[in-house]
Amino acid sequence: MAINWKSKVLLFKIETAYATDPTPTGTLNAILATQIRLSPMEGQDKSRELELPYHGAQATIPTELHMKLAFRVEAKGSGTKGTAPVFGPLLRACGMAETIVATTSVTYNPISNGHESGTFYLWIGATLYKIKGARGTATPHVDKQDIPYIEFEFTGLFTVATETVQASPDLAAQLANKPKVATSTTTPTFTINGVPLVLRSFAWRFANAVETRFLIGEESVLITDRADAIDATVVAVPVTTLNPYQLAIDQTPVALSLVHGTTAGKIMTISLPALQLQRLTSLENQQNILEWPLKGLALPISGNDQGTIVFT
Repeated sequence: MAINWKSKVLLFKIETAYATDPTPTGTLNAILATQIRLSPMEGQDKSRELELPYHGAQATIPTELHMKLAFRVEAKGSGTKGTAPVFGPLLRACGMAETIVATTSVTYNPISNGHESGTFYLWIGATLYKIKGARGTATPHVDKQDIPYIEFEFTGLFTVATETVQASPDLAAQLANKPKVATSTTTPTFTINGVPLVLRSFAWRFANAVETRFLIGEESVLITDRADAIDATVVAVPVTTLNPYQLAIDQTPVALSLVHGTTAGKIMTISLPALQLQRLTSLENQQNILEWPLKGLALPISGNDQGTIVFT
């Protein structure tokens, strides 16, 4: 019988001990995702390199087996101030700390140690793919006239797929919590160096270095570094208002602020306090309007403070 590609269930739960299955459930740990992509058996094929008296293919042994999973989630608050969004655990497994202030806010900021990990259950039809010890990287996107989303890419340890009855995911609250596309009304703030700019697209790439480590006695996926960077295409302004060329030459750090959402519980604020704009290598013509494709590095100031995502 053919397997229906669209019949998917995705669950995720933070692990208490690394690579120990915390048994995510459809009731508490379902993720409403889009554009799911799975690489179920990444690794190497080790040739036996046998010396034989005849020509022919060499047998191989699969090694360093791991799995990769990528998908998007809608970037939206939970709808209740001080309640973490459903994708909060995913951010935690991407090297972010979560700080909850009851009835007020939920803040995510980078950390350099103590990275959490988690286990995915992904069903396609009745085939269950378990990915344990998963860590990853993420890229929040806010693009004009589109739903803001976070693109996740995870790497985890390999397990053999099994045939298991699908979990029943509880997605009712996530489906009812409708997103707002990014417009002048729903995205009231985008500034660089305090200058309001007209925004076409924005992305903050965590750029985590996610590496597999397969040793005798230890197999794991680690986040070994990160290099936060942004891409933002904006309508150009006079250089007397904002001069990206001089800022790049002087290596002057500037603040970036983006606010999406206007309803309490659904407001997302991205703040990068020390953005170093890099060389502006091209100009863009959009409907005969000059636009700047800006690139920059989100630099830390005293450490682990290069950027925050706050839901209020």
